[in-house]
Amino acid sequence: MTLHAVAADTVFDGDTVHRDAAVIIEADCIRRLMPAGEVPASLPMKRMPEEVWLAPGFIDVQVNGGADVLFNDAPTSEGIGAIVAAHRRFGTTALLPTLITDTADKMQAARNAVDTAILREPGVLGIHFEGPFLSPDRPGVHDPALIRTPDDADRKFLIRPAPGITVVTLAPERVPAGFVAGLAKAGVRVCLGHSAASYDETRTALAEGLAGFTHLFNAMPPMLARAPGPAAAALEMAGAWYGLIVDGVHVAPAMLRLALRGAGRPMLVTDAMPPVGGSGQGFRLYGEEIVVSEGQCVRADGTLAGSALDMASAVRNCVRLLGLGLPDALRLASTEPAAFLGVDGRLGRLRSGYRADLVALKPEPVRVIGTWVAGREYEVAD
Repeated sequence: MTLHAVAADTVFDGDTVHRDAAVIIEADCIRRLMPAGEVPASLPMKRMPEEVWLAPGFIDVQVNGGADVLFNDAPTSEGIGAIVAAHRRFGTTALLPTLITDTADKMQAARNAVDTAILREPGVLGIHFEGPFLSPDRPGVHDPALIRTPDDADRKFLIRPAPGITVVTLAPERVPAGFVAGLAKAGVRVCLGHSAASYDETRTALAEGLAGFTHLFNAMPPMLARAPGPAAAALEMAGAWYGLIVDGVHVAPAMLRLALRGAGRPMLVTDAMPPVGGSGQGFRLYGEEIVVSEGQCVRADGTLAGSALDMASAVRNCVRLLGLGLPDALRLASTEPAAFLGVDGRLGRLRSGYRADLVALKPEPVRVIGTWVAGREYEVAD
């Protein structure tokens, strides 16, 4: 169907809740929203079940794996395709495959794979390099042996023209002077993560173009009375985005509620690992066994190794654990990530001229029953 409608009892367009409304789709684009009762009888229309919401598709800027595939182990367009399909089941219509700290050769392979995948898979927006330019004092599950300081070849690699968006997570105190500014000037979205930076060092990086913070509160110094650290800088900087892993494990709900009241701009991320959308109960990372237990991905020493979180669950947890209304939770999963990536003129809302990326969900509990990516419908077993 080239021109058709999808109607639901509730349509959230990213800003406003509409009752008994329809989204008019032509090919891969949204043409308009209108009352369902005004849709011409000649126009094919799919009516969603009672109480179902239609909302903008979710956007995840930090996806390490899915469908039992780890991007580091399968930096290929086929591996990316499997990861994208796994997360689409949970309402994620666009994402950044995320390569955690690895070799320069693996980074090149990952870049090549994304450059290929992005041309045929609209669910891929670019690539996220989480490392290797991190602090050895805050490695988390990243291999300390692979953490290093960037050189000029790294700078040229990261800023070279590519068909998608590039996000780089780094420790600003561990990179040369001007490195953050150079990446930002070239259009790279630079985030602080796995960093031991002080508050002042973080403020300096923000002034140079640091755009955001990767999994706020995790793998960074805590906020202290006389050492506020990077988290305090994030919370008081109106133009900074910060990713929140809302799984009830990575960050206590009280701290997440504090982040939601900050001057910065929170957004949901999953930091998802291979178990999301997969069948396995574990995976290997840097040769070590990672076990999935009670919804957590943990190394033998108890270190968290990413998450088993999907975006629909993150939205559900925002409602249940943080007390957010569903529209606000949905906004954190769609409009805010789109703004962070600079694609909020075409993604993150249900609006005329935007790409037809939608999610259909039951509001209680938050459960995805269907997704549309660039106008193509993918049904999800309820």
